[in-house]
Amino acid sequence: MNSDTLVSVQNLSRFYGDFCAVKNISFEVKRGQILGFLGPNGAGKTTTMQVITGTLAPTMGQISVAGYDILDDPLKAKAAIGYLPEQPPLYKEMLVEEYLRFCAKLHRIPRSDISNAIQHAMEQCGLQEVNRRLIGNLSKGYQQRVGIAQAIIHTPSVVILDEPTIGLDPIQIRDIRHLIRQLGEEHSVILSSHILQEVQAVCNHVQIINEGELIFNDSIDGLLSQMQSTHLQIALHRPPEIQQLKQIQGVEMVEVRENNRFYIQHTATESPAEALVEKSVEGNWGIYELIPEHRSLEQVFMTLMGADEVPPDSLLEKGENVTLEKGEGTLENGVNLKKMNGIKVNSIVEGA
Repeated sequence: MNSDTLVSVQNLSRFYGDFCAVKNISFEVKRGQILGFLGPNGAGKTTTMQVITGTLAPTMGQISVAGYDILDDPLKAKAAIGYLPEQPPLYKEMLVEEYLRFCAKLHRIPRSDISNAIQHAMEQCGLQEVNRRLIGNLSKGYQQRVGIAQAIIHTPSVVILDEPTIGLDPIQIRDIRHLIRQLGEEHSVILSSHILQEVQAVCNHVQIINEGELIFNDSIDGLLSQMQSTHLQIALHRPPEIQQLKQIQGVEMVEVRENNRFYIQHTATESPAEALVEKSVEGNWGIYELIPEHRSLEQVFMTLMGADEVPPDSLLEKGENVTLEKGEGTLENGVNLKKMNGIKVNSIVEGA
């Protein structure tokens, strides 16, 4: 295994009786990587995490952590892992510092180093002000911080977090996400989640699992690139003949819409946006709107899952309410606005 590869999973399968929860998946986690392990509930995320951490035996396949095989050398492999399961393993009748001291002893940290290890973990997780409080009296957000602290107290190479923000309020989610980004500076992190925005917010690499199969494995930039569409909309005060638009390099199809708007399909490798602007200026077409179409993260996810894709837009009729950036609004004068399915309309362009 390459020295930069801290987790190697090869041909992993896990059966429960006749049911295959994880089907022959392979992937690696590099040093300093924050890997988002994404999938719907029941996709096999937690099973995979449990196999990697050694709490569940694989039916088939090989897993190595920091160069140690999880079956052949389990103690050394597990020593390189910090794990926060979906339900944090907390003793709520214990004080925060008392609990972390207990965890340090479980990880066999030398007695002379325990105090420094506790202090470092509390500083990383922002627990200094609650170190003498009962865990059971802390908010859920702070209890989650304690769970993360126990996972990193022995400074493992790999930190595995299973649904770390589930059940938290928006402020607590923001704080935990910030903490995860900080952890990525010192550890490799595997973040299991079914929340698209969470993975997009904190991860630099993404894997998507569905029905036990790995269906996507790329950088976060690779995922975001799939949000790019091959369509754009242009609006012109003095439009040319439609044939002139079709002759622009990269344009494959032009659909005429109302109010001198045109819906243009172009090749995946070449956007005609710049050429359209140049031609508009040369021909005095009076361009006042140019909107590249983007697919939402939800649409990309549904496409990868092989499910029916969320419709990219729908036209709203006069008098129908639409959620605007600054509150509720009603369409007037028969104007139609595009609305992504369940997503706020952020702006109204000239002529809308």
